[in-house]
Amino acid sequence: MQHWTLDDIPWDRFDAARVDPELIRIVKAASMVEYNGGDYGRYLCSVFSDDADFKDAAEGWAVEEIQHGAALARWAKLADPSFDFEQSFALFKRGVPIPVEATRSIRGSRASELVARCIVETGTSSYYTALMEAAQEPVLKEICRNIAADEFRHYKLFYGHLRRYIEQERIGRLRRVLVALSRIAESEDDELAYAYYAANGGTGADYDRKRWTRAYARRAYGFYKMHHIERGIGMVLKAAGLKANGRLQRALSRLAAGIMQFRLARLERSGV
Repeated sequence: MQHWTLDDIPWDRFDAARVDPELIRIVKAASMVEYNGGDYGRYLCSVFSDDADFKDAAEGWAVEEIQHGAALARWAKLADPSFDFEQSFALFKRGVPIPVEATRSIRGSRASELVARCIVETGTSSYYTALMEAAQEPVLKEICRNIAADEFRHYKLFYGHLRRYIEQERIGRLRRVLVALSRIAESEDDELAYAYYAANGGTGADYDRKRWTRAYARRAYGFYKMHHIERGIGMVLKAAGLKANGRLQRALSRLAAGIMQFRLARLERSGV
């Protein structure tokens, strides 16, 4: 199947009257995280240096991630002509460097690295689906639809290689669960907070991790609905080697939704 390009996006349908200002802020941040896929691709190719099949897949994945960032940045520029992507991205890269020359996974093993990649793709697939459904502006809706489909396909790509490495490394289910939990906990690490900071205030404010994490989360959490959470929990369980549907999936989905709603209510009261 031929992959979409920037030329396939109906840029002429951009409707400024239907732009949500809150979406502009998180799209700016997302554009930098996605565009940084080039460095993530280099990291993965270094860690899997002797695996030609995976390196080919990682290089193709990185090209698509960069395109995601380019599409989001172009839309953000339409929505806010003052947005300087190049300047913001340079600041982001200085603040969140990636160990592109690493020869071993920061997760401890290749299988663990692939579990973590599945968790990331779970989050992005759910995130862009939520944004697509929330967006009223037609060009952003189309961009998010394309990206969400790509991220789900990327999940399947990494999961396919994960199955191969599970057989090679004999990684246990407990280890997969622990890696998955660790990567989920990192969803509020410096990457997203710093991207939000670099995109929305980096040239005129000092970086305060707590402040910018809360500012990002208040805007992002509100777009999630129960069906996004249920689907994401199922994908996480599958990557961790557990049953993707059933009582555990339903219970964890309710728990995750409750935590997100509680956190969102606190953030909204704080006015960040």
